[in-house]
Amino acid sequence: MISIKGVSKWYGDFQVLRNCSAEIGKGEVVVICGPSGSGKSTLIKTINGLEAFQEGELVVDGTSLNKRGIDLAKLRSRVGMVFQHFELFPHLNVLRNLTISQCRVLGRGRKEAEENALKLLGMVGLEAYCRKFPAQLSGGQQQRVAIARALSMDPVAMLFDEPTSALDPEMIKEVLDVMVDLAKNGMTMVVVTHEMGFAKQVADRVIFMDHGSILEDKPKEEFFGSSGSERCQQFLSKILAH
Repeated sequence: MISIKGVSKWYGDFQVLRNCSAEIGKGEVVVICGPSGSGKSTLIKTINGLEAFQEGELVVDGTSLNKRGIDLAKLRSRVGMVFQHFELFPHLNVLRNLTISQCRVLGRGRKEAEENALKLLGMVGLEAYCRKFPAQLSGGQQQRVAIARALSMDPVAMLFDEPTSALDPEMIKEVLDVMVDLAKNGMTMVVVTHEMGFAKQVADRVIFMDHGSILEDKPKEEFFGSSGSERCQQFLSKILAH
């Protein structure tokens, strides 16, 4: 589904990604973790073209991001992205947040788009909130709306960039529960997160990054064992202690 081969990226003279390679199969759930500034968010953003890269190859569902003139809007409609800060349209109600891209990008009629939106809002437990505006919702509710909005485009894969890091502790579980259900239903997912409980529960593999490089890419059982690199074990000892 997603093939990353030797991807490198620079911001001026600073190299933020260093020869990163990974293969993510259909239906796999891959968690990317690592310290702040390790390149996690940059790597996940290259997958749907939000960040350009200077070296390497990246193919998503048969579409090469190396091609000139690639239709990024079409790619992003096929690869859902959920951000740390929700990114909902504040002037549109919840239902309209879910229908506007379906109508404009996928060409769906309003009735079909609304039916799909209400089904997805029901899936994330928010159908009753369809006429409310984002400011009237809690952070956890806004993030669940953001997930439903990404799903409304019928994506082949979902990307999550630290989806719970801006939430109060009480709201984290409600968002993770939705993500767990997605994983159980076979959605291909790449998740940047420090929620190691989520990784242990549903991840197929865990990727550990540091200083722009992928240092570990292992099945979760091996990753949480004691055979990893010293840097990875140092990171886990700190994050699992809390």
